[in-house]
Amino acid sequence: MEAWENRLCFRATNRVVRPFEWGAEFVNSWPVAAEIHRNGHGDEAYLIEVNRRATEASESFYGYAAPRDFRLSDDNLLTFSSPVETPWDENNKVHAQWFPASPRKGERPRRAVVVLPHWNAPAGAHIGLAKGISKLGISALRLSLPYHDFRMPGELRRADYAVSSNIGRTIDATRQAVIDARACLDWLEGQGYERLGIVGTSLGSCYAFLTATHDPRIRVNVFNHCSAWFGDVVWTGLSTRHIRETLEQHLDVARLRDLWRAISPVCYIDKFAALKQKSLFLYTRYDTTFLPEFSRQVVATIARTGVEHKVVVLPCGHYTLGEFPFKYVAGYQICSFLARNL
Repeated sequence: MEAWENRLCFRATNRVVRPFEWGAEFVNSWPVAAEIHRNGHGDEAYLIEVNRRATEASESFYGYAAPRDFRLSDDNLLTFSSPVETPWDENNKVHAQWFPASPRKGERPRRAVVVLPHWNAPAGAHIGLAKGISKLGISALRLSLPYHDFRMPGELRRADYAVSSNIGRTIDATRQAVIDARACLDWLEGQGYERLGIVGTSLGSCYAFLTATHDPRIRVNVFNHCSAWFGDVVWTGLSTRHIRETLEQHLDVARLRDLWRAISPVCYIDKFAALKQKSLFLYTRYDTTFLPEFSRQVVATIARTGVEHKVVVLPCGHYTLGEFPFKYVAGYQICSFLARNL
């Protein structure tokens, strides 16, 4: 299984080791920026304080003004302006593929989910899952993540700006993903959908958790892979070795945790639990990207809160989950959970 995981992971030969950057300039557009004065602090101390404030005031940090330019094309591609503005015009226009469920006689209320793909997912990824969900009478809106597929800046070949050795930009990309997902919920509500859920895979799972934590409209969650700390995954993961190669020249994992506190699910467990949403946590026994101990930590923490949830552990790894037969088992678990609970 480990050899199979390695083959799948390293078939990508376009990973780039990028320079370390604090990315403090990205803070300027965040709601907490006006509350914090640098007072001579260096970049690290400043960003740690920003994370502390952002975590404490997360409703504001992940807050936004709803878009007013939603447009659905004839081929069911939803576009709108991201409430988060970045230096890249391509990334500022959100794309989401719409898979409406066929109406069923007498079926109310109307149900829909937002689907968040994995890191570096191409435009066609998770389309099969979205179609499968729609066949169950649940409409699905598959969101293109920041810096991915339609939204990728011209200088990139991978979604390097979503997760990288630039500390501030990684936070900004996560904040944008959460806010874009919430904007998708706005559109779904405007279309008359009454019961809303979210499905996230890998990086998309982290984004989904943060979205669910900050949007009480969500009733049901599916977290396909999970981890407590954002920094732990980047530090230990097979697919992020090229990022750690840069980070470890400047930081250790404990400092990285503090620098990415505002985007780490573990910091919002109590807030998440208070919403009493139903959740599926799916992880794999031989994962070398989201290490299993990180997933077990999340599940144990959730269990202590008493939140209603289901746990599924599959006998494969991170990349092999996308291969036969495991992808069909995962798809069944996801679809059946949504059909029963949404």
